[in-house]
Amino acid sequence: MSVKRVAGIDRAAALDLIGTACALHTQRLTVANSGNVSLRYENGFLITPSGVLYEQLTPQDIVHVGLKEGDSANVLAGHRAPSSEWRFHRDIYLARPDVSAIVHTHSHFCSALACLRREIPAFHYMVAKAGGDSIRCSDYATFGTQALSDAVVKALQDRRACLMANHGMVALGSSLQSALLMAQEVESLAGQYCEALKLGQPVLLDAEEMVRVARQFEGYGQQASDKPKA
Repeated sequence: MSVKRVAGIDRAAALDLIGTACALHTQRLTVANSGNVSLRYENGFLITPSGVLYEQLTPQDIVHVGLKEGDSANVLAGHRAPSSEWRFHRDIYLARPDVSAIVHTHSHFCSALACLRREIPAFHYMVAKAGGDSIRCSDYATFGTQALSDAVVKALQDRRACLMANHGMVALGSSLQSALLMAQEVESLAGQYCEALKLGQPVLLDAEEMVRVARQFEGYGQQASDKPKA
């Protein structure tokens, strides 16, 4: 008989989480064990552990963290410490009932723009995929802190992705697949924006056009649950 649960965690959910984490490498969205991935689960969320290479992860390594607020992670199951960034995962899930999965990466172009503390403006209509007429860059705070969590939650208001100053990016989704696809899209846009800046100042689309684009995207290639909520 196959094992369906590991340390109280559904094995299939743990394997899906590991598969998404490993995809960060194959999609060149991160290196080594930087970044993290989580999935809303039961009365909390599953998250990758701290300091373990993705390709070495097993279902036993995944950590189940509760949504209880506080300065310490409310670990419900798992023998490892959760990612040091568990706070902003928890706080995003608390603030955004529409979000079921979160991907955080230190991807190349997103991190480059984040180190300049530059948002991604409406230089391309696909920016609207992230939920607005820009992909914001959050304020800077030390990794793993409540201050960083607060800054990220603010930058993600009515958005599905943001950059993190001097750090990386965060992408949200209604599933692990949609969160990963959003991370890929934002990294691609960041790369295009960096290339455009080498040639000059890109012509930006106005707010009215971005609203029209957002309406065009409604129901196109995404579920209604992927629509951002304040």
